[in-house]
Amino acid sequence: MINNHRTISMNRRKSIKTLLASTGVVFFMTNCGKPQEEYKLENIDDCADLTGLSEEEVAKRKSLGYEEKSPLEGDNCNNCQLYLPPTAKRKCGGCQLFKGPVNADAYCTYWAPKV
Repeated sequence: MINNHRTISMNRRKSIKTLLASTGVVFFMTNCGKPQEEYKLENIDDCADLTGLSEEEVAKRKSLGYEEKSPLEGDNCNNCQLYLPPTAKRKCGGCQLFKGPVNADAYCTYWAPKV
């Protein structure tokens, strides 16, 4: 009887592990083939234009406290560790936290000084 209980318990554990593993595989496979919505700063001429952003991305910017002009003297995106400065290929700066153009004089609550 004890061996039978142990066998049932081991089979149950194995079944649960298999179920969890297969659930992860199914989740990966269903999300793997989905194209990600692409947003490229290279396509932007007006750095204040947010028309290409999804509602979620615009909401994310707001939730991070993004402001076009910094309210704090000396703390702005241009001297933030997370800022992606403009390049020869893109007119506007960007941020590592959210999509869309970023003004060098802007600010958000996640501002971190460059080190």
